[in-house]
Amino acid sequence: MAQPQFTGVLLYDGDCPFCSAASTAVRQLESVGVVAWSEPVAQAFLEAQFGEPPFALFFADCEAETVWAGRAAATELCERAGMPVLVRDIVGDNYERLADAVQVVSGTDREIDPYHDAYPMAGDAAALFDELAASAGRTHVPNT
Repeated sequence: MAQPQFTGVLLYDGDCPFCSAASTAVRQLESVGVVAWSEPVAQAFLEAQFGEPPFALFFADCEAETVWAGRAAATELCERAGMPVLVRDIVGDNYERLADAVQVVSGTDREIDPYHDAYPMAGDAAALFDELAASAGRTHVPNT
C-alpha cells in the first residue's frame, strides 16, 4: 500500500512524552503525518525555514503555506482536531508551563526555543515539503 500524501506534518520531539502525546492527538486528521524532530529530513526542513533547526513543536501545512511553532502549533492542532475551545485555550495559555513540566519529568536538559507564531513557509522549506511528507508516519485511525 502506498504512503499517503500528507498536506500537513507535525514535527515533534520523539523523546518527549508530551510531544509524543500531541502526535497521537492528531489521529482523526487523515491529512496530517508526523516526523520526529531529530530526523534528518526534519532538521533540513527546519534549517531551510528558519536558518537553523530550532527545538520546539512545529506544524507545517503545504496548502496553507504556513509553519506554526510552539504554542501556535499546539493551538492550531487542537483546532484542526476539533477540540473544544476551552481545551485549545488551556493548551495555548499553558504551553510553556506544560513544556517546562515535561522537561523536568523527562529529565531533558534541552531548552525549548522561543518560537510561538505562525510563519509563512519559506521557499526553500516548501521545496523540501514533499520529502518531509513522504517521511511522515501515519497517525490517522479510520473510524471502524
